[in-house]
Amino acid sequence: MRALWSDELRRKRWRAIWAALAEAQQQAGLVTAEQAADLRAHADEVNIPRSLEIEKEIGHDVMAEVRTYAEQCPIGGGIIHWGATSADVTDNADVLCQREALALVLDRLGKLLLAFAARIEQTRDLACMAYTHLQPAEPTTFGYRLAVYAQDLLTHYNALANLHQNLRGKGLKGAVGTQASYGEILEGTPFTPAELESQVMRSIGLDAFSIATQIYSRGQDFTVLAALSGLAASLHKFAFDLRVMQSAGFGEAAEPFGEKQVGSSAMPFKRNPVNAEKICSIARYVAALPQVAWDNAAEALLERTLDDSANRRTTLPEAFIATDEMLITATRIVEGMTIDEAVCARNLEKYGPFAATERVLMALVRAGADRQRMHERLREHSLKAWEAIRADKPNPLVNIISADQQLLFYLQPNRLKALMDARGYVGTAPERAAALVKVIRSVVTVQ
Repeated sequence: MRALWSDELRRKRWRAIWAALAEAQQQAGLVTAEQAADLRAHADEVNIPRSLEIEKEIGHDVMAEVRTYAEQCPIGGGIIHWGATSADVTDNADVLCQREALALVLDRLGKLLLAFAARIEQTRDLACMAYTHLQPAEPTTFGYRLAVYAQDLLTHYNALANLHQNLRGKGLKGAVGTQASYGEILEGTPFTPAELESQVMRSIGLDAFSIATQIYSRGQDFTVLAALSGLAASLHKFAFDLRVMQSAGFGEAAEPFGEKQVGSSAMPFKRNPVNAEKICSIARYVAALPQVAWDNAAEALLERTLDDSANRRTTLPEAFIATDEMLITATRIVEGMTIDEAVCARNLEKYGPFAATERVLMALVRAGADRQRMHERLREHSLKAWEAIRADKPNPLVNIISADQQLLFYLQPNRLKALMDARGYVGTAPERAAALVKVIRSVVTVQ
């Protein structure tokens, strides 16, 4: 990802566009084949020190690269950038880079989804407690919990794939988007500005907006950064939840921890969830970037102002680099995550009986009992059991309920105990988690 956004590759993209423009101009009879071939032959010979030297003198990065390129092209140097404005080159190059970067994000995200699919498959039937308001609620399965994260990520995968397919460049439209400069140089040729633009854009493999000013609409940048921010939100939720699951009192899962890894400089026993914390930290940064892109889009006065230029040089690459790092880290976590089945069972034994009272209540009513009376009876028993747990004693709720004569009037003791086994109270979670795995594997493709 860093290579995609490197200064060297950026300048090579510029040169590829200049070479494509020269080749289209040659087809129109404006330049010679030798001139166009000269530009193509030297397109990869980027000389950043020389370009920076010229830029220091003239204060314009694009013209500095034009002059550096021209020095290398004794035949074609004089026609580089003919008819173009800077954004005809830089904007199209920026979108080419965004598209390559999105392709890499999609590949990384696909690998993460497949890693989730494998872990969901392993744990689809592993019962554990679910929590609402960070309080024990009802049982779920660990695989189903992972499926929640995976479903969100699959939604982002589909949205990013659609965005990747529909990115548009500025095209070749000149200083204010009218193509007047191209019309001027093409006068007397069979080529129109639209045909010239079409040929260049085909050459670089990018579609163009039909309407642009000096730049393409910065609303597209906002769409890209908002999409990455949305992905960051889902990665943050997974990482944040994992930090909770790894904490004392939960302990059901933990990120991988190396044999010689140090958790704390002061406390040798620590196994901090540093990778999950890193994801949360980076996600906050990515979440802040769409605001900058929003300002760029909303405050691009008339046909263009330059107050977007400086920040786009950092917001766009850093959003992608940060997202890339989150995806790499999340995949490593999912693949190496420790899932403690014994702790899942322990937490379920401790808190599951409370959730199972719902099953008991439904069965009692079905057997003819008064729902409101039974609800109160179960509530009283539950409060007594909570007091036992607070005193660090085993949960007595199963024994209390299976010995209650009012309940036994409607249900046999063995039936009550069976209903109080929360492991069977996971509904259709395993089947739907398995179904999501099939969807992921049918949709995701990775390199």
